[in-house]
Amino acid sequence: MTMNATGGRRRPPTIHDVAREAGVSRGTVSRVLNGGHYVSPAAQEAVNAAIRKTGYVVNRHARSLITGRSDSVGFLLTEPQERFFEDPNFNVLLRGCTGALAAHDIPLLLMLAGTPDERRRIMRYITAGHVDGVLLVSSHSGDPVADELRDAGVPLVACGKPIGQASKVSYVAADDRDGARDMVRHLLSLGRRRIGTVTGPLDTPGGVERLAGYREVLAEEGIAVDERLVVSGDYSRAGGEAAATLLLDRAPDLDAVFVASDLMAQGVLAVLDRADRRVPEDIAVGGFDDSPAALTARPELTTVRQPWDRISAEMVRVLLAQIGGEDPAAVILPTELVIRGSA
Repeated sequence: MTMNATGGRRRPPTIHDVAREAGVSRGTVSRVLNGGHYVSPAAQEAVNAAIRKTGYVVNRHARSLITGRSDSVGFLLTEPQERFFEDPNFNVLLRGCTGALAAHDIPLLLMLAGTPDERRRIMRYITAGHVDGVLLVSSHSGDPVADELRDAGVPLVACGKPIGQASKVSYVAADDRDGARDMVRHLLSLGRRRIGTVTGPLDTPGGVERLAGYREVLAEEGIAVDERLVVSGDYSRAGGEAAATLLLDRAPDLDAVFVASDLMAQGVLAVLDRADRRVPEDIAVGGFDDSPAALTARPELTTVRQPWDRISAEMVRVLLAQIGGEDPAAVILPTELVIRGSA
């Protein structure tokens, strides 16, 4: 900070103060602030030391006028607002992306667009240049957001493999199909043969891939898939309760359930408890995500762990690379079977 001529309130340090302190030109300071291109290591260290000493803070608005960038990123959730607060996965992912961007001094803006009107408003905001790129979460097939962003030239990374757009949109995903295969193999290893499943929404990549993994393992074991044991869910606890009620009605001899999310699995456990079905003695239950819901369930859930920290970090890495001019990229990360008390 610098005192004014009358000794009154201090003014914030400027780029000129940094240049004077570092003994370099204003242009050198500007180049350091914009990535350090064509700056010697000695000059860069001198500028960084001067920034620390003076307490200089970048004026993002002024820099955006020069660079044409906002220096911010949007976290766009295309789900109803209540889902954001109910599903712990969204909060885990948001926290991870916020932390990964903080390392680059880039703020993250949370955007909820669960209705067509909300989507139109958000799209106007994004395409007006208020963010440099978008981390897109929970995109259903038929949802036009990814297409609209891509057509507008907005850098975009989806969480999960976009249905029908895998070659056009950058994405980072856990290996949903392989994770489901691991869970069904585990249930079979316990001697269970009447294994039902509560799927995720079948217009989402996770819903499709996890169901495919379930079907593949049963087929490999020579077990015909009984379609009465396949019930669609919506990733909510209430959806899990409704699906479990239907499963028990259709197949009273059910001895295991693979549930496509931990939150739905909590609903399944509640229904089984009310029906006096012991878990895992009568019916084994496996979830997916290894979210906080897995640890608050009773019994604690055997589940498939998604590597949320790595997913967040990779989404940010791929998006920043795309903002920097690189082509779209796809990253698929391995899952891990976590065995607890429910199966």
